[in-house]
Amino acid sequence: MPKKDLNDPDANRELKKVPSMRTSRSQIHLGAFFNPTGHHVASWRHPQAQANAGVNFQHYKEIALTAERGKMDYIFLADNLSVREASPETLARSAQYIANMEPITLVSALAGVTNNIGLIATASTSYNEPFHIARKFASLDHISNGRAGWNLVTSGTEADAYNFSRKEHYPHDTRYERAREFAEVVTKLWDSWSDTAFIRDKETGLFLDPNEMRPINHAGAWFQVKGPLNVPRTPQGWPVIVQAGGSQDMIEVASRFAEVIFCAPLNKDQAIKFYKAIKAAAATHGRATDQMKIMPGLSPIIGETRQAAEAKQKQLDSLTHPQVAKEILSFVLGSVDLSKYDLDDPMPEVKPTSTSGQSIINHVMEIARSNNYSLRQTALVVAGARGKFTACGTPEDIADVIEDWFRNEACDGFNIMPPYLPGALDDFVNLVIPVLQSRGLFRREYEGSTLREYLGLTRPMRKAS
Repeated sequence: MPKKDLNDPDANRELKKVPSMRTSRSQIHLGAFFNPTGHHVASWRHPQAQANAGVNFQHYKEIALTAERGKMDYIFLADNLSVREASPETLARSAQYIANMEPITLVSALAGVTNNIGLIATASTSYNEPFHIARKFASLDHISNGRAGWNLVTSGTEADAYNFSRKEHYPHDTRYERAREFAEVVTKLWDSWSDTAFIRDKETGLFLDPNEMRPINHAGAWFQVKGPLNVPRTPQGWPVIVQAGGSQDMIEVASRFAEVIFCAPLNKDQAIKFYKAIKAAAATHGRATDQMKIMPGLSPIIGETRQAAEAKQKQLDSLTHPQVAKEILSFVLGSVDLSKYDLDDPMPEVKPTSTSGQSIINHVMEIARSNNYSLRQTALVVAGARGKFTACGTPEDIADVIEDWFRNEACDGFNIMPPYLPGALDDFVNLVIPVLQSRGLFRREYEGSTLREYLGLTRPMRKAS
């Protein structure tokens, strides 16, 4: 959801009008977003999935090497700080965000079995300290020889607070106030040392130049940190800073700090609007807009024919328990109470509020109305990709969607979200990437050796004290 109508013979008419031209944006970026068993809510039940993927390192090693074989820019791991709250019946039938390994630990291990691909992990600013995060990601950048990225997020789940000695979660505005200062402290810590501070001269006995050390002496509303960091400046200067989301508060933080943006527009028009807005916001902070890469999520279901792809989609959807689908629908609609409705009732009318995701609610309601769906049918459609953008079709169809969005400045590339693993990632790497390469849209070999170099991001200069 939503899906391009690939049975329509005119579906690709617009794409054929897009000129084939090479510009400074002639190459797209592709990342692999790994949810343990895949992004479809029922992926853990797929015959080819690893049901224990969340704690199966060999599984992660295999899919990381597949993404690297496809010359993808990075792998990305999300995180959760609590077992999600749900009814016992629903929780018992879902594998989403319940049993999975801590991501920084996991990507550090993957650094040792990969050679090129970038490694991005999520860490919350809500329930960490800046020194912890600066040190862990600096260490990861050294371990991986310059392939680290930090996905800077705030924790949005009430249950997270109860695992960190708090009686209530931080309010939304407070979370982002803390996040802004948190990012400021982390980047100061990464600049604690110059690139040449550590001399390590055995003959003279000089290990470091103390003049190249900089305590940060930060004193703010949230944090008091002396510094310096006890890790040298990293191969990339700073690990790449990533941010996910779409709220105005998130955009404000991202426009100052983020170099890669993960987002979830449901169609091309939404994506173009977001692309323009976030790039303009970055420019207000004096940043070059090509130093921020916009990467929407895309969950592709790929078949040799459109009919084969649709059969894969139906097979996955058939594995979704209706109660799980109903809970996900409730969440997507802004945690609206659906308990009073039977699954076979007509889909009730839900209107967005000032605090809910208005675009996605309007989109879901349009799907329900136009198809005269019951609550059950609407829930099953929405639950499949958990409200994210999907495309179903042949490798050429998927490549058409990717090229169309890229050419029309709806994105700088895509965060690929395989619906089930490892099979759907194999399909993308083996079938779609060669099409993109044949069109001159994607690399055939890695150029450079760091995540920054793959993404076309400059190495940050050490800021003046």
